[in-house]
Amino acid sequence: MIGSLLKTNPHLRTSRTGILLINLGTPEAPTRAAVKIYLKQFLSDPRVVEIPRIIWWFILHGIILPIRSGASAKKYASIWLKEGSPLLVYSQAQAEGLRDRFAGEDSNVIVDLAMRYGKPSISEVLKRFQEANVERLLVLPLYPQYSATTSASSFDEVFSVLKTWRNQPELRIVKHYHDHGAYIESLRQQIEAYWAQHGRPDFSMGAKLIMSFHGLPKRNLMQGDPYHCECLKSGRLLGEALGLEPANYHVTFQSRFGRAEWLKPYTALTIEELGKAGCPQMDIVCPGFPADCLETLEEIAMEGQEIFHEHGGKEYRYIPCLNDDTNFISALHAIALEHMHGWSTELESPAVLELRNQRAQAAEVAIKAG
Repeated sequence: MIGSLLKTNPHLRTSRTGILLINLGTPEAPTRAAVKIYLKQFLSDPRVVEIPRIIWWFILHGIILPIRSGASAKKYASIWLKEGSPLLVYSQAQAEGLRDRFAGEDSNVIVDLAMRYGKPSISEVLKRFQEANVERLLVLPLYPQYSATTSASSFDEVFSVLKTWRNQPELRIVKHYHDHGAYIESLRQQIEAYWAQHGRPDFSMGAKLIMSFHGLPKRNLMQGDPYHCECLKSGRLLGEALGLEPANYHVTFQSRFGRAEWLKPYTALTIEELGKAGCPQMDIVCPGFPADCLETLEEIAMEGQEIFHEHGGKEYRYIPCLNDDTNFISALHAIALEHMHGWSTELESPAVLELRNQRAQAAEVAIKAG
C-alpha cells in the first residue's frame, strides 16, 4: 500500500530535477526504409519546411522521399559505426558524461537524451521523467545556436507533451549558448588538441581554417531567425580564442537544399574557390555540431575533401566535433548549473526521507480508517 501511495501521490515521493538533452535525430538503420521513415518525420515539420502544406505534401511524397531516401541511406552506411548512428552514439555519451558529473556531486539530478525525430523520442523520455517524479525540468538542446527549425521545434514538442500532464514540472529552457565562455573554450581546446597532435596550420603561408555551420534558407534570416547572427558570433569568438586574424578563417554554411538562396557564403563553394586558388592547407571544423553526424562525417570530411582536391587544393584536414570530450561535458555542466540556479539539487537527508515515509504510513492508516 505504501508503495502504491508513493507511486501515485508525488507529494509523498522524493522530487527530482531532470535535464533533458535534445538532439535532432537519426534513422534507426542505414537502410532505405529506415531513412524514409526518418526523413518523412523530419521534413513534415512545418518549423523545418515553411512551404504551404498541400504543395509540400506532393513534393515530399512524390519527389523527395522516393528519390532521396535511397541516396541518403548509402551515405549513412558510409559513416555508420558498429555501435550504431554516430549522432546517437556520441549524444548518448554526452548524456552519460553529464549524468556522471552530477552523480559525482551526490545530487538528485537525472539526465536523459531524446531526439526530436526518431528514437528515443521526447515523449518517451519525458514519460520516464514523470515516473521518476521530476518536479523541475531543464530542457537543454544540443544546438548551441538558436533556430526556429531546431530549438523552437524541440521546445514545441516538449510543450505538446507537457500539456497532457495533470501535474506539470517547473520548466526552464536553454535557448542558446552560442557565446557561452565554456562552450567556446571547449571548442578552442578541441582544435588546439588536434593541432598539437597533427601540427598547427601555417597561416603565414596561406593556410585557412573553415568553420562550417549548417545552412538555412535566407528567408529565415529575413523573417527574424537569429541563427545566422549567432553563428557569426560563435565563429568570431572562436577565432579570437585561437588567436587568429580574421583573414585566417572563414565562417561558412553547408547543406544547401533546393533552389532558394540560403545563408552565405556556402561551404562547398568556399572549399572549391580556395582549392582553385591553390590553398596549401585547409582545416575545417563544424562548431555548430556538438556531435559528429552525416553532415560532418560524410558531407564535410568526405565530400569536402573531394571538392578541395579536385580543384587543386593541397592538404585537407577535418577536425572532429566535440563528441564525448570532457571539456564539452564540463561546458554542458556549467551551462546547466547556471540555468538551474535556485533549484535544490542535493539529495534529501535521511530525516526528510523518513518524514516522507511517516506521511505515507499516516495516509495508509487514514485510508484504512475510512
